[in-house]
Amino acid sequence: MRIFYTTVVTLAVLLSLNYSDGAIALPLEARLKQSVDPTQEGDVFILATGVQVTGVEEELQEIVKRAIATREGSDTSNSQLQADIQAILATGLFVNAQVITTTNPTGIDVVYAVEPVVVKAIQLSNANVLSENIALGFFQPQIGQEISPKAINQSRVAIDKWYTTNGYLAAKVLAINPNSQGVLRIDVAEGIVSSVKFRFLNRDGNPTDSEGNPIKSRTTEEFLRREVRLKPGNVARSFTIEQDLRQLYQLGLFRNVNVALVETGKQIDVIYELTEKPSRSVSPGGGYDDDTGIYGTINYQDFNISGINNSVDVDLQFSPRDLQFGTTFTSPYRASEPNRPGYEVNVFRRRGTSPTFDGNIDLANGSNPREGRYGGGFSLIKPIDDWQTSLGLNYTRISIRDRDGNISPTDELGNQLSFSGKGIDDLTTLSVSAIKDERNDRSNPTQGSILSLSTEQSIPIGQGDITMNRLQANYIQYFPVQLLGKRNIEVLAFNLQGGTIIGDLPPYEAFNLGGLDSVRAYGGSEVGSGRSYILASAEYRFPIFQPVGGVLFADFATDLGSGDTILGEPAEVRSKPGTGFSYGAGLRVESPVGLLRADFGINNRGESQVQFGIGQRF
Repeated sequence: MRIFYTTVVTLAVLLSLNYSDGAIALPLEARLKQSVDPTQEGDVFILATGVQVTGVEEELQEIVKRAIATREGSDTSNSQLQADIQAILATGLFVNAQVITTTNPTGIDVVYAVEPVVVKAIQLSNANVLSENIALGFFQPQIGQEISPKAINQSRVAIDKWYTTNGYLAAKVLAINPNSQGVLRIDVAEGIVSSVKFRFLNRDGNPTDSEGNPIKSRTTEEFLRREVRLKPGNVARSFTIEQDLRQLYQLGLFRNVNVALVETGKQIDVIYELTEKPSRSVSPGGGYDDDTGIYGTINYQDFNISGINNSVDVDLQFSPRDLQFGTTFTSPYRASEPNRPGYEVNVFRRRGTSPTFDGNIDLANGSNPREGRYGGGFSLIKPIDDWQTSLGLNYTRISIRDRDGNISPTDELGNQLSFSGKGIDDLTTLSVSAIKDERNDRSNPTQGSILSLSTEQSIPIGQGDITMNRLQANYIQYFPVQLLGKRNIEVLAFNLQGGTIIGDLPPYEAFNLGGLDSVRAYGGSEVGSGRSYILASAEYRFPIFQPVGGVLFADFATDLGSGDTILGEPAEVRSKPGTGFSYGAGLRVESPVGLLRADFGINNRGESQVQFGIGQRF
C-alpha cells in the first residue's frame, strides 16, 4: 500500500536555479507540500505565488509564459521548473535561461531570467530560385537585433509573396528555425517537379469510360512530352505552365487543355488534362450543276497521323466528265525541335466557272469561261518570336477553256483572258507570309486578334513570262461583351483587309469582291474584280439556345477604282460596280461536321439573298 502524507518544513537558505549547472535546487518555506509520486520519488511541490520573465521585451515574455508549465497561483516543483527551462530553450529563441526563486510566507516567487538569440545571419535550405541575397533583403532589418518571431513571420510572408509574384506556383517557406549562434535556417519547398503526366478526359470531363477503363488517346505521350517545356527537376512556374498549355492547345488536337498540380512531399506532380478532338473524318457528298452535271465528292481528313500531329487532307470531286482533286500533307513545326522547320506539300487539279469572268459575257461559242488550274507547292514553316512564318515555292498552270475543255484565249468581245494571249499561262511564285495569332480559341474565338501579312513574287518563266507581286494584309479583332446578361457569351468581331498587285496582272489573278465570304447579299465577285481592294466587316455574335447562335452583320468592299487597270477589263465589261455594302442577320448551328451558317442579307442595290456556308465568316 502506498502512503501519502504532508509535513511542514522551514528552510532558512535561499537557493537559486540555473539550467547550465545541470541540477536545480528548490528553496522551500512554510506550507510546503510533499507527495510521493511513482515517477518522481520525493519530489516536492510548493505554491508559486508569482511568475515573472526578465531580460526580454513583451513579445518574448509572452512566448516564455506560453512555453512554461508553472503558473501563478498553482503548485510547482523542482522537476517542473527544470522542465520549464528545457521548454524555454527548446523554442530556439534563447541562448540561456535561469530560474530564480524567492521564498515568501505563502510560497515562492519564480523569476525566469532569459537571454535571447541575436540574429547574425541566414541560411537557405532547398532553395533553387531564391538566392541568399534576395532572402537577406527581407531579413536585413533584423540582423544584429534580438530575435523577433513577429518580424520573422513578416519576412516569411514577404518571401511567399516574392514566390507568387514571380510565378512560382507551389513554392513556399516551410519553416524558419533559429539556432543559438544567431543563424536563421530558412527551409523552403519551391515546387520541384517530380513528374510530368498526361491525363486524357472524355467530353464529359471524366478520366474513365462507363466501364471504368482509362480514356485512351491517339496522341502519343512521347510526342506530348517533347512538346512541353516543363520537365522533371524544374521548378513549377506559372509562365512555363501557361506556355505549355498554349502550345498544347495550338496543336489543334484538343478541345480542352487544363493542368492539375499535386503535392508529393516537398515536390509536385504536374498533370496536364486533355480532351482530344476526333482526328479523322470522312465527308461524302454530291450534287449537280450546269457546268459539271452530276458529280460526287469525298473529303478525308486526318490531322494526327501516327499520333504526332502530322496531317493530311484529301478532297476529291468526280463526274463522268472530269476528276478534280486537292491533297495537302503537313508536318508542323515542333517547339521540341527548334532547328527543324515544319513543312507542307500540296498537289491539286481544279476546274470550274471562273469567278473573274462569270457574268453576262461569254465565249465566242456561247459557253461560260472555265478556269482550270493544276500544280503544286512546297513551303517551310517556322515561328519567329510571336509570328508564324512560312516560305513557299508554288507552281500553277492556268488555262481558260469552254465547257467541252477547248482552250479559249478571248471572250466573245475579243477581250484577252490570259496573260500570254494563248489561253494558257504558267505562274511560278515565291511566297512569304507571317501570322500573329492571339485568339483565345481557334475554332470559336471570343477575344483576341489575328494579323496576317503576305507577299507573293512571281518568277517570269514558262508561258506568259509573268512578273508580278501580290501584297495582302488581314486583321481581325474580337471583343467579348455582355449585352444580354453575364451568363451569355457574346462577341463583337471586326475584320479589315486589303491588298494590291504590283506589275503584271493576269485577269484571273484579280481580287474578286462579293459573295458569302466577302460582301454578303452579293453573288461571288459581283461587286468587283480589281488590282487593289479594301474589305471591312463587323459582326455581333450572340447565343440563342444550345447549339444555335445568331449574328448581326455589315460588310463593305471597294476595288479603289482599279477595275479598269486589269488586262481585258473583266469588271468593266461585265458592269461590276466596284463598290458595295450589305447588312443582315444570320444563324449559326454547331453540328458534327462543323459550324453551319445561314445569312440573310440586303445589299445597297436593294437586293436580298440567303446564303449558306460552313464556319464563321471570319
